[in-house]
Amino acid sequence: MESTIPWSEPQEIAPDTFLIPNFAPGGPDLLLPVNSVVIRGAEPIIVDTGAPLHHDAWIEKVFSIVDPIDVRWIFLSHDDGDHTGGLIDALAMCPNATLVTNFFSVERLALEKPELPLHRMRWIEPGGQFVAGDRTLRLFKPPIFDGPTTRGIYDSKTAFMWAVDSFVSMVPEIDAVFDVHSLDHDFVEDQMLSMQSLVSPWHAWLDPATYRRHVDDIEAMGVLTVATAHGPVLTGDGINRAFNTARRLAGQPIIPGPGQEVLDDLLAQVMAPAPVMAPAPA
Repeated sequence: MESTIPWSEPQEIAPDTFLIPNFAPGGPDLLLPVNSVVIRGAEPIIVDTGAPLHHDAWIEKVFSIVDPIDVRWIFLSHDDGDHTGGLIDALAMCPNATLVTNFFSVERLALEKPELPLHRMRWIEPGGQFVAGDRTLRLFKPPIFDGPTTRGIYDSKTAFMWAVDSFVSMVPEIDAVFDVHSLDHDFVEDQMLSMQSLVSPWHAWLDPATYRRHVDDIEAMGVLTVATAHGPVLTGDGINRAFNTARRLAGQPIIPGPGQEVLDDLLAQVMAPAPVMAPAPA
């Protein structure tokens, strides 16, 4: 399966900070990014561990950036499968790494993963932080999330933010994942509104003023680069635009996702008989 998935090399998106890109089919002429990050500082950090679909590619890309023996931290944003695909192998390959997670993620993972090493963990809640050699990583609750265990991180040394499942947008080509400015603004706006509504339909019941204060506090950290699990890298004015799309969703109706009509169309395409070729003239 992995051999049919587009390949893209890791790329430095902030000082010592590398996006590990992978992709899944997202519909006609679209790809869904499935990203993670490596921060290669004095105490290297792996930020999330990809999806099972990309397991071998994820391992190859991550350890082309950092030697496993040098990894000191594995940050797990939450327990969803597309963030934990390489977790067990990463822990085994990186014997000096501490897993930064939280109680509820560990409880939920116990239902599907082998027992995780409690003695190699630190449980940190939003508002907490950990020091990784030459930098301090602060944990926060992202603007958009689909699971109760989700925490993002902010690197105060480089003003880099991992916003996890916020700011979702499919991309039409693999290189677009490295720079939101390579995409049409209206396309990104539509993608982020509809996809974030799918990810976090609870936005319909939010008080706009309360939610705006939360989003404002996150943006006010002083962000220069934002990477997410499922969208292009944000810099410059792309950061404020993305935060504004999140603000706009508060109290607004849920944007419905594809329904039965789309499924019927897909099935019709898959089940359509192959065209009959006329025999070649004798």
